[in-house]
Amino acid sequence: MDLAQHSSNQRKLQRHPIAAALLDWYDAHHRELPWRVSPRALRAGVRPDPYRVWLSEIMLQQTTVEAVKSYFARFVEKWPTVDALAHSDPDDVMKAWAGLGYYSRARNLKKCAEKIAFEFGGAFPSKASDLEKLPGIGPYTAAAIAAIAFGRPAPVVDGNVERVATRLEAVSTPLPQAKAQIRALVEAILPPDRPGDFAQAMMDLGARICSPKRPKCILCPVREPCRAIRIGDPELYPVKAPKPEKPLRRGAAFVAINGEGAVLLRKRAETGLLGGMAEVPTTQWDSRRDGHTGIEGAPFPAEWRHAGRISHVFTHFALELEVFRADEIAAEAPAGHWWSPSAEINGEALPTVMKKALEAAIPGATRRSAKRQEAK
Repeated sequence: MDLAQHSSNQRKLQRHPIAAALLDWYDAHHRELPWRVSPRALRAGVRPDPYRVWLSEIMLQQTTVEAVKSYFARFVEKWPTVDALAHSDPDDVMKAWAGLGYYSRARNLKKCAEKIAFEFGGAFPSKASDLEKLPGIGPYTAAAIAAIAFGRPAPVVDGNVERVATRLEAVSTPLPQAKAQIRALVEAILPPDRPGDFAQAMMDLGARICSPKRPKCILCPVREPCRAIRIGDPELYPVKAPKPEKPLRRGAAFVAINGEGAVLLRKRAETGLLGGMAEVPTTQWDSRRDGHTGIEGAPFPAEWRHAGRISHVFTHFALELEVFRADEIAAEAPAGHWWSPSAEINGEALPTVMKKALEAAIPGATRRSAKRQEAK
């Protein structure tokens, strides 16, 4: 046995049994993802690109893997490096992000890219503590980049990992109070030789096997030590504190259409909710107050007619908007507004709530626009 093989075997012997079983499962059953380097490729010497790891982790916050795949592909095609993203037009970034939600992430994405490119020479820091100092990178994202991109033994805890860990140990403390306990549990079984694969294995297990409802326990590689299975009901975990009811806010949205079928849009303020995004004119609602819900809040006099009501749920509140439509508007766009041709609507940086308002006023508007863009 040569020295390298002996050293490798020694590291494996030091692995926690749960980590060992999980890594064996991951080697055989990992998901193929566009930002991921497979275990086989890692063993062949392929190293993860910190830019792709960072970009995917920012996109995946509060969003599903399937939803992110197409956004990720468009981003890396348009901006293949952190330097390219740093030199991009902020409005183009917001347009490319539209639909992913949590738009402060897109603004911080641009700021972070600029800092990496202009202050760090295009190289990401490798330590979680240094990564946390960058715009938009919190403890979870910093740990994920450090572990996956740089092989640092950082405990990576997202929602999937919380679910796996609380079930393994039958943690009765409710979230979010249990976060420190969960982190300690993950740290205790973290293998120092494959921290990135371990983090992704825990994520894959939570996404594919240890699901919130009807987990596939019979297929789980760590079912033997799982205390939740022994108790008899893994769905009891994680225990969650009751969520306070979200306040409901109300307002109105106004879809103005000119003689050529273009829609009047404007840009929201750079800071605050949906900052820097495009929108149809609306009344002054926000998370703490209602806006006008009738035509008294219209941006200008016109023959406004009611086109429906839409609902949308934000992180801290729910929103209902009465939607009004006016046609054949001949006026020039007011200051800070522009007429967006119908064929280009889907290329605008419209958040989901504004797409809903447009659909209420012009059924099929965003779908038709998307098809035209694909045809180009």
